[in-house]
Amino acid sequence: MDSLITAAALALATGDPLSALKRIALRDDAPAMALRGIAMAQLGDLTRAKDLLKQAAQAFGPRDQVARARCVVAEAEIALVSRDLTWPVQSLDAARVVLERRGDRINAAQAACLVARRLLLIGRIDDAERVLSRVEPAPLSPASRAGYELAMAGVAIRRLRTRAARDALGRAAYAAQATGSSALLAEVESVALLMAQPAARAITRGSGRTLLLEDVEMLLASDALVIDACRNAVRTATEVVSLASRPVLFALARALAEGWPGDVTRDELVRRAFRAKHADESHRARLRVEIGRLRAELGALAEINATERGFVLSPKHASDVVVLAPVVEERHAGLLALLADGEAWSSSALAIALGVSPRSVQRALEQLSGAGKVQSFGRGRACRWMTPPIPGFPTTLLLPAPLPGG
Repeated sequence: MDSLITAAALALATGDPLSALKRIALRDDAPAMALRGIAMAQLGDLTRAKDLLKQAAQAFGPRDQVARARCVVAEAEIALVSRDLTWPVQSLDAARVVLERRGDRINAAQAACLVARRLLLIGRIDDAERVLSRVEPAPLSPASRAGYELAMAGVAIRRLRTRAARDALGRAAYAAQATGSSALLAEVESVALLMAQPAARAITRGSGRTLLLEDVEMLLASDALVIDACRNAVRTATEVVSLASRPVLFALARALAEGWPGDVTRDELVRRAFRAKHADESHRARLRVEIGRLRAELGALAEINATERGFVLSPKHASDVVVLAPVVEERHAGLLALLADGEAWSSSALAIALGVSPRSVQRALEQLSGAGKVQSFGRGRACRWMTPPIPGFPTTLLLPAPLPGG
């Protein structure tokens, strides 16, 4: 590798793409094209970066397997940043295997971190943690170590392990400072800000208060019966009953919890669960059926007793009943939580991350666009959606993820 290529690579490693381009801008050999692609990615021209990296991968000869694998890893990082979740992950896995076999542990670890970050985006926390567990962080370069620790922090935040998240962010910040890269430092700081922002509201006995992530962690570990409106579940510290697929039952559970320790009238329950303005006999009959179903679901956690006016929730072992709700209630909260990261998403990527149909996502985006909450640019398959971060949308609680303790 000649001195210009070495100097350009060092400049890119410290986040100085302009210095790198000064050395290789007029060259069209494979190493120079690969570095130019990385430089363009750092400057934000992702389309040009992808083209250059593809050209570089094709220009490398059959003996240059490591160089080609590094190009694939760089392409994968661009795909992740541009939220292209349809990018072939199999190519990244194959590149990681080549890098591991050839002894390039740093770039192999980078590939593993990219796989884990993609898995985090689509809510596969267990798989992401499994991938990261196979990475040995000690020999990594500062930039790779920062990426690894950011991924570890992402897992810990999603699992509401705030102490582990802070420790990982501290190590990420230390590694980022060693690189001298302002972009990497900014990324670490942006994740750390999540820990200091209101993540949810706790509603109990008719009053509410905002909670930080660590407050949510403490609440879920307490002896309270928690009606989790962020995950549509009813839970204690040891048991979780998911009602994510039973919206009527969850609406009833939340209404009863908000009225606790008193009872809730039948008319109010009908309005909350069935969205009916006036309760007639058919509504009351349906209410009795749904209350019976809710009793069966919550049998181990609470009783639901009839009163003269309606029904009352009676926890079996908990000392308190708390509703855990988003800071801001919004019909398409999960979608807005994804867009709140400030990146540009395609509708297909949003559908993959949320696990719903592309058409459902498109309808939701059209409604949000009409309300001025999101905006799009580009046309056809190049169309992307984004929004500035929205205060009150806790991505850590609304993004796809398994229930902590579930």
